[in-house]
Amino acid sequence: MADEQVFGMGDDPLAAPTWPALTEDEIARAVTGTWGGPALAAIEWRGARPLSSTAGVRLDDGKRFVVKRMPVRLRDEVALREEHRFMAHLRDRGIPVPEVLVTVEYSATLAPDHDTEGAGEFVYEVHRVGMGEDRYRADFSWSPYRDSDDAASAGAMLGRLHAAAADFDAPARPARPLLASMHGDVVSAFARHIARRPSVARFLGDRNWRAEVPEFRVDLSGVAPLWTHGDWHGTNLLWDGHAVTSVIDFGLADRTTAVFDLATAIERTAIDWISLRDGGPAHIRADQITALIEGYQSARPLSAAEQALLPDLLPLVHLGYELSEIDYFLTIADDPRNAEIAYHDWLLGHLRWYETAEGRELRDVIRDVCLRRPRPAKPLVRHDRTPNPARPDLEEGPAAQRR
Repeated sequence: MADEQVFGMGDDPLAAPTWPALTEDEIARAVTGTWGGPALAAIEWRGARPLSSTAGVRLDDGKRFVVKRMPVRLRDEVALREEHRFMAHLRDRGIPVPEVLVTVEYSATLAPDHDTEGAGEFVYEVHRVGMGEDRYRADFSWSPYRDSDDAASAGAMLGRLHAAAADFDAPARPARPLLASMHGDVVSAFARHIARRPSVARFLGDRNWRAEVPEFRVDLSGVAPLWTHGDWHGTNLLWDGHAVTSVIDFGLADRTTAVFDLATAIERTAIDWISLRDGGPAHIRADQITALIEGYQSARPLSAAEQALLPDLLPLVHLGYELSEIDYFLTIADDPRNAEIAYHDWLLGHLRWYETAEGRELRDVIRDVCLRRPRPAKPLVRHDRTPNPARPDLEEGPAAQRR
């Protein structure tokens, strides 16, 4: 993959980045401002995720770090310390989370020929490299696990993380761009984000969104709040064989519930949203869903209320994040086209798919796994090529990619 390209949001699997690549000078200043030590020896890799600029680096003494740059309007030092406190809490309780420090460098100058403004305010995180293989680094964020063994280990580590988070006492984060959030129904989710995000209010102001979105509703009263990871999938884990050895990327962490985080983990990896967006099958991995849930319950058994809630919560787990992503595209990235894609493909597309027979059957699979009911040995796959209900005008084309 070329350094100047990242995973695309729309029809192209790769796209020009919103934010230019980190320079050697930036990296050196960030490392010196946090960990100190010898000079930069090499940039070993650059991240392809489009929402920040990331690089893996090696210093002259052989130590390795991951350096990430974000605009301060996305995450300032206060916002990052919300995440870092949670990470430190988990690390103190045995969850393998790499240590991270933050440095703020205002008015950093970017490449003059880049689409964004030439100078701005940026914040840098410098992470110790986690233990293990970054096996999924080159994979799309919405990809399945390599196999059911990886899914089972990911589920078990998520259960361990939730058990370790039980005594972390911090309020929910304020409204920021790019944050996951939990909602009990679609209409109240829209109303909450419209009230807290002026850009979303303006974006939806001329749309009859109430007529466009299907309604899903769950009762959240039976589950306790908990700080959670918010973005659990293979690319945010490091590996040794099938064992998860490090957990990374807490940018979406917030106070939600354990069952919300588990539902997010299923939605991130078990459904081929890219294929669905292009009118193809969902390629649902029932084997990995089973392995993930059973792995989770081996570390933290689900309560009866969580078991009942999990399948019906699934249609709602991506809603809050997508509304916050629209806010990001409108207020920080200055990219109204991607805001439209986020709304049509990833918000409406997800919600409307869960109304289909296949979406209902997926929830039945999850319900049966929670209740340990056997199912017929047949794949849960759609073989037709019906258009995506959210984009009836979409033509066949290359698979698109998220984040």
